[in-house]
Amino acid sequence: MLILKAAACGFVLDCFLGDPAWMPHPVIYMGKAIAWAETFLRGRFPRTPEGEFRAGLLLAAGLPLCTLLLTGGVCLLAARIHRSALFAVETLWCWQALAMRGLAAESRNVWRELGDLPAARRAVGRVVGRDTDRLTEEGVIKAAVETVAENFSDGVAAPMLYMFLGGAPLALAYKAVNTMDSMVGYKNERYLWFGRAAAKLDDAANFIPARISALCWIAAAALTGQDGRGAFRIWRRDRRRHASPNAAQTEAACAGSLGIQLNGPAWYFGQLHEKPFLGDALRPAEAEDILRAIRMMLAASALLLALCCGARLGILWYCV
Repeated sequence: MLILKAAACGFVLDCFLGDPAWMPHPVIYMGKAIAWAETFLRGRFPRTPEGEFRAGLLLAAGLPLCTLLLTGGVCLLAARIHRSALFAVETLWCWQALAMRGLAAESRNVWRELGDLPAARRAVGRVVGRDTDRLTEEGVIKAAVETVAENFSDGVAAPMLYMFLGGAPLALAYKAVNTMDSMVGYKNERYLWFGRAAAKLDDAANFIPARISALCWIAAAALTGQDGRGAFRIWRRDRRRHASPNAAQTEAACAGSLGIQLNGPAWYFGQLHEKPFLGDALRPAEAEDILRAIRMMLAASALLLALCCGARLGILWYCV
């Protein structure tokens, strides 16, 4: 019951407070640990594909395990002090594992900057990994919508599912996996071999959450007045149209719910990458699509929270 209460409180805190700039965030320290480990490991393995893969494999195994052990140890220590101390620690970390308000705020900032294309490009550049200097206004809108849909899965749904399974330590271990992928999981010359294990681990960790996320998005589309049937149809048709087994799940559902086309060719580090389109271009993307995507993301988050609470209560009731 404590995990359920802490996760629900963490959800509420994220909704109202987001990630205050003054509060140290675990992901910052994960990023520093990854940067240090990369330098350390690259210096101790040969600069060959096999050597770099082995170095990256140690990083991919070590960081999530250390995160789990460290946070689990803190929780055990807090439990020995007092049950309320454990609740406080679990609530804090459940709050920090979620990213709803931050995702919504950054996306709304893109919406506000539309009309000033250079400013809109800079705004969307803070939440996407692609090059933004070539984006048209419609391209900026689509990029913002895509990041809301994709990051709902790995920034909200996946950590929520893991925290309900194993509390804050498991949620933060997942965040470690996701942070590794965002830093070293690129298929470029530097990370093709070193980041391969981290990328595969992220694919595995997100496999089930991504599909649950898509189903929640489809339901949220219907609940918020968007095209739920279209979301389901495009999700079934396009959910595998991506190099990643997970990335197109929520993006396809989002494209179908709005009746627009997402994804497609994009520039990364000065190179054009050909990617298939998701959805049907029933109309051009418009500024309000960003706000519609945010509403669906928030509705899907609330729906998933209700489902997780119901499932955990059902398990507790059955076990009593």
